[in-house]
Amino acid sequence: MPVLEALAALDETSRGAPLLALGQTVFWDEPMKAGLALQLRRSGSDRRLVAGVHDTDYFAKLSGGRRQRGEFRAVPHNDGSTRGLWSAAAEFSALFGSETVPTRESLVRYGVRLDRLEADRPGYLDEATEAWGWRGIVSLDDAPPITAETPLKRLFPLLHDTLEWAMGRTVDAIEGRAKEDARQAANRLCEILCETDAEHLGDLYRRILPDVYSFVAGRPVDLDAATTSELLRFNTETCLQPRFDLFDLFVADATRATAKRAYDEAIVTGSGQYELARFGTGAIPFDLVVPGYGRGTIRIGNRAVVINTPKPLFISLKKPLSGVSELAELIERRFGKEVVVVGKAVSLLGMLAREFVFVFHDGASGYSSVSATFHRKLAEAGLPLKLNPILRVRYSPWDALTVACTWLRLPEPMRRAFGADEICAPSFATRWRDVAAQQATLLSELRRLRRPVELIDFLDSKLGGSWRRQKDEYAHLHESLKDLQGQLEVLTQRRKALYDEAAHLKAARQETERASGEHWRAELFDREPTSAALERRAELQDAVARVVEAQERVRHKRRDLARERRALVESEPVLRVHERRRVIELEAELMRARLVREAIMVSQGLPKAAHRPSAWWFPLVSPDGLWFRETVETAEAWLEPLI
Repeated sequence: MPVLEALAALDETSRGAPLLALGQTVFWDEPMKAGLALQLRRSGSDRRLVAGVHDTDYFAKLSGGRRQRGEFRAVPHNDGSTRGLWSAAAEFSALFGSETVPTRESLVRYGVRLDRLEADRPGYLDEATEAWGWRGIVSLDDAPPITAETPLKRLFPLLHDTLEWAMGRTVDAIEGRAKEDARQAANRLCEILCETDAEHLGDLYRRILPDVYSFVAGRPVDLDAATTSELLRFNTETCLQPRFDLFDLFVADATRATAKRAYDEAIVTGSGQYELARFGTGAIPFDLVVPGYGRGTIRIGNRAVVINTPKPLFISLKKPLSGVSELAELIERRFGKEVVVVGKAVSLLGMLAREFVFVFHDGASGYSSVSATFHRKLAEAGLPLKLNPILRVRYSPWDALTVACTWLRLPEPMRRAFGADEICAPSFATRWRDVAAQQATLLSELRRLRRPVELIDFLDSKLGGSWRRQKDEYAHLHESLKDLQGQLEVLTQRRKALYDEAAHLKAARQETERASGEHWRAELFDREPTSAALERRAELQDAVARVVEAQERVRHKRRDLARERRALVESEPVLRVHERRRVIELEAELMRARLVREAIMVSQGLPKAAHRPSAWWFPLVSPDGLWFRETVETAEAWLEPLI
């Protein structure tokens, strides 16, 4: 339904509850929700939009590699050296880019002989599987801090340079008179970043958040900025807020076992989350963030509370906890008022949905369905919570480009698919879905090509150009080997005949040796031999010797035949033919890999980027604000229950 209808429906279920746009960075899709704030005001609603920074999550860490305390690095995402990378607090994508990785599995599924390419080109996997137009910053620390405690001193230059990289690629994609306008818009965003003074990343994001929202919308946006370290601060003054009701179910001794059972039953549905026992005895699905000590899982026993920070912290208990009020007193007395309670992935939604309406873009927060299952199981166990639904929003930004008067230079992986290097924005808007569908079909076609000759014929018919020459040359090389195949067939028949003769001689030798042995035992062993017996003995020995000589001749013939075969197949002309065939096949395989990569970038990458576009793209591509307005006004939205 249209966004305004969804907002009206929300008035019936969650009147007055603020919308919560919670993200880990301000440089991705979250500021698109500025459009919701504008629509709220336009509709006359007094509902507030809280734009929040999830600053209590960990900064990204790259698996493997040399550790350097306090250092950071901007890396691409591929299925090789950065496989499994997760970077949310500092990720950037250029126009048309997304974190779409053509995985090793995908390349192989669509016919790419990756083992052959990797053997010929070490490191090729990184190149072939790299997500186009995306970079993420990772910490090189063994134990990265949370975003709220990530110091900017060493991070800021890299943060600035990576944003510049993404904006530079975006400006390069804009042609004509609009390029200078795009460059000036990029400079304004850089000014917002550089003119803000902050010591930690979370604080920086919170301070620039209103300006970034306004930059994206092209006008001031009425919103409330916040961070999770503020929203979820836990002390004696805040502990009775509804946002801690779910936490209370796990703290109170009377309900803890039931709540933990509901959680464990919910996550076994394939969420990828661990059962609570994996975090240690007494673990609950909440972490405590203690300034100066870090973040760690909360574990509650009868005699103590343990916080699994890097260096574990302990709070003694005189009796089982009755609820959050009692725990808040103990924590405040020990650690002060700035401590934060943050739910793990599945339990965070149930905390804040008591007071807020989460706004998620289509495809965001993959744990929401598991959270809903968890809340239903709590209700079934007699522990119901009244939760606001999620407001889901789906954009169609590529379709909305019909209103943008901009010429775009397509990224290299998309040019072949669109059949153009440059394209006007309205043409892109009307063509991209068809092109994506064509590329999906192309993947299916490539998957069916098994033999090199089939692949080369396909490349000729699909791409033409030099592939016609390659096809003809490959066919000529194949023909030139037919004479060799004929000669090899003759040698094969001779070898078969020699093997047959060898088998016959082996049987003959066994028979003559058997006859000789029997004669010896019958006529010579332990008795005086007669002249006739000795003569017969000599005849049998001669027969054995003749068979042995024949076997030796066959062995010599087989060795001579093997040398003749090697001389034939290893002759310089034949080796040149084989090497040329191998090179053509390798070129064809590289082209297949490139076509698969490009098809994935178009058929999967463009829809992914459309679901969660980097909000700052809009004022660069369309400084007049038309693209942003059209995207917001054509958005679809719906309510997703959390129970």
